[in-house]
Amino acid sequence: QVQLVESGGGLVQAGGSLRLSCAASGVLFSIRTMGWYRQAPGKQRELVASITGGQRTNYADFVKSRFTISRDNAKNTVYLQMNSLKPEDTAVYYCAAGRTLTAHTFTPTFWGQGTQVTVSS
Repeated sequence: QVQLVESGGGLVQAGGSLRLSCAASGVLFSIRTMGWYRQAPGKQRELVASITGGQRTNYADFVKSRFTISRDNAKNTVYLQMNSLKPEDTAVYYCAAGRTLTAHTFTPTFWGQGTQVTVSS
């Protein structure tokens, strides 16, 4: 089993920044790709960004140039730096991990519990 624990969510004003972290533990040998999803009230969960162990990345169009995903393989941790935040970025952000080899075809197997990000206008 794989456990994913997110941190770094909170309340921020529009235009501000937040950095999310996700620490993975457990049986990690099969994990190849990690990423972040988000789910706003009344909406479906959607991919924000994903990253392979080789640092290949994939981003949703709505966050390109504002968000940056990174990964520290030695620490089994993935990060999401979020800049220029907008009220429409308000959502619960979930860390995810899976056995997918490429960032563009990321299919999560494991999920974190989620962390709330609220952007005020």
